[in-house]
Amino acid sequence: MNATKLIGIVLIAAGCLGLVYGGFSYTKETTGMKVGPIELKVQEKETVTVPLLVSGGAIALGVFLLVGVGRK
Repeated sequence: MNATKLIGIVLIAAGCLGLVYGGFSYTKETTGMKVGPIELKVQEKETVTVPLLVSGGAIALGVFLLVGVGRK
């Protein structure tokens, strides 16, 4: 299996995950205030949405890499 087919498979999988979940979230920890040895930590939950067009484009590009590239 060459690199092009592997990238195509990864793009198809990522596009399908983007369609199913629609995005992902993560927790970002920052220091809100620091007074001497005492620190106040703040946790913020960030959400990133993946547009349907990007997910569909990743699937289409992955299919193109699997099927279209490499044919003579």
